[in-house]
Amino acid sequence: MSNRFYEEKLENLLVSEYGLNLTKKDLSKVLKVSVSSINTYIVKGEGIPEYVKVGTGKNGKVLFPVVNVVDYLSNTIKVA
Repeated sequence: MSNRFYEEKLENLLVSEYGLNLTKKDLSKVLKVSVSSINTYIVKGEGIPEYVKVGTGKNGKVLFPVVNVVDYLSNTIKVA
């Protein structure tokens, strides 16, 4: 089966579980890392899917669109 098949399955699973966007807490569950690791990756600007900042200041949110998470995972995890 093609890699696209698994990407579609993963996308459907993530959307049904989290909606169209994941929070830092949601992403930490998916990647099995801590929220503080997610924060570190954001500061470094690497090792993390592309994200969208909503709002500014300390009350701003960081959201990770499911399509970006699936793309990130498909580029880091290869299916034989």
